[in-house]
Amino acid sequence: MPTLFAIAMPGWPELIIIAVIVLLLFGNRLPNVMRSLGSSITQFKRGLNDDEADDKNGAGAGNGDSGPPPKPPA
Repeated sequence: MPTLFAIAMPGWPELIIIAVIVLLLFGNRLPNVMRSLGSSITQFKRGLNDDEADDKNGAGAGNGDSGPPPKPPA
């Protein structure tokens, strides 16, 4: 039974071979993917910081309306 478990888990040489194959197949796209991932993380953190700042200022409790809508002119 332990031999089946050992066969299923790839070792370091297999992982290196898989990494080389991935780099060969997707090497030209990886810089763009990493750049977009980095900008996504930056925007996410910026959104979290903006939300925390809004909560501290008291603007996070609704959509900013403080009363009923104004009446249209007659």
